[in-house]
Amino acid sequence: MRSSFLAALLAAALALPASAQAPDLTGEYQLAEGPDVGGGLLISADGTYEYGLAAGALDELSRGRWERQGAAICLITDPKPVPPVFEKAEPLAVEGSIPTILVTWPNGEAVSGVTFRIGFDSGEPVEDYTQYNGWTLPDDEKRIPRWIEVVEPIYDIRAPRYELTEADRGRLHVRLIPNDLGLIDLTGACIEARGDRVVMRRKEGELRFVRYEAEPAIE
Repeated sequence: MRSSFLAALLAAALALPASAQAPDLTGEYQLAEGPDVGGGLLISADGTYEYGLAAGALDELSRGRWERQGAAICLITDPKPVPPVFEKAEPLAVEGSIPTILVTWPNGEAVSGVTFRIGFDSGEPVEDYTQYNGWTLPDDEKRIPRWIEVVEPIYDIRAPRYELTEADRGRLHVRLIPNDLGLIDLTGACIEARGDRVVMRRKEGELRFVRYEAEPAIE
């Protein structure tokens, strides 16, 4: 009799749809990735999500909707963010001279910390990063610049290699067009329960979250 009862319970459980067996992941979570990183995740019962992360100079935001896939829920970012881009611009003087490499925002303010590689007509390329006034070749550098690659390292914004023509005179000015800088597309990232935490699997790796518990009110 007892074995028949257990068999009936098992059969009933297997007959349930996957959504009924899956854990309820709706709720508010906080990031559990160490003291120097903060963030949160809101999975709403109405089928939407909100996500935020702050790690040093990096800030990420995302929002959209979610759908269940087995025991996990997977995100669909909506609307799709427009990624930031570099665009070539006319040379611009800084402090009375035109630097070899200058990266600016659309308003003309210089962007420091942009890494670059500059190739020459001979020898090895030079790698460095921009300052508040760009970057200028040392006076003792007599080689002729032929190409430049630029990368904004915090958000990994890259541009195709810029081939320098005679009209460029060995110099490059690019604007960093932010568009939706900081808004990220999490489409395809999936969230699943793992012990007392939930894990977000995204192409960059995994992020762990715990349910948010509000601080008790002070009476």
